Amino acid sequence: MIDAAFLLECFRTILPGVPTTLGLMALSVSVGFVFAVLLALARLSAIPPLDLVARAYVFVFRGTPLAIQMFLIYFGLAQFPWIRASILWPYLREPFWCAFLALMLNTAAYGSEIVRGGLLSVPHGQVEAARAAGMSGLLLFRRIVGPIALRNALPAYGNEIILMVKATSLASMVTLVEVTGLAARIISTTYRVFEAFAVAAVIYLAINFTLAGLVWVVERRLSPDHRPELDAAPDMRLVH
Repeated sequence: MIDAAFLLECFRTILPGVPTTLGLMALSVSVGFVFAVLLALARLSAIPPLDLVARAYVFVFRGTPLAIQMFLIYFGLAQFPWIRASILWPYLREPFWCAFLALMLNTAAYGSEIVRGGLLSVPHGQVEAARAAGMSGLLLFRRIVGPIALRNALPAYGNEIILMVKATSLASMVTLVEVTGLAARIISTTYRVFEAFAVAAVIYLAINFTLAGLVWVVERRLSPDHRPELDAAPDMRLVH
């Protein structure tokens, strides 16, 4: 039998963790996007050392579990005396910043491949036509390459943002109190696993549904020629 009163109490207890979840996701994705662009440019550069470093970075962070990366940062870095003596230690000993660092480094690896794919998808003919019209450098990127690459990469990057929301649940393993952490606290005192995690799942679903809708709105705005298709079958992108 469903205990509506307990479900409501779970919701009231877990809801305060939403700002931490959203803040962790937003900060990780924002800073990770900057690193993703730099990695993508390194991959596309004609400088072999930069390409090699970028490839190695992407290989390591895409090839190892995010949970292990988070454990290495939160528990592993503390064993090095020079890190404990550095100016970064006040941040690296805090679970929020350790979780942010792990999520940011991880999403930068995946995001770099999305950005690189978006840049490679820009038709060469349009670039050559813009150059023939006198565009070059930043103007060419701002008017032609950037908008097309952004439009092509947006659906995949929308998926990455949603994945990052779900990945924030791992932060509870390093003692950060967010949505999953608060659900775990309820379970530790009531032993009612299903209700607590069900409420947490509904909250994650609501967040991701909202984010997917926002991505769809932005994609529709950037793709006026594809609006009939987008309106006919809006893709909410709740995948993986």
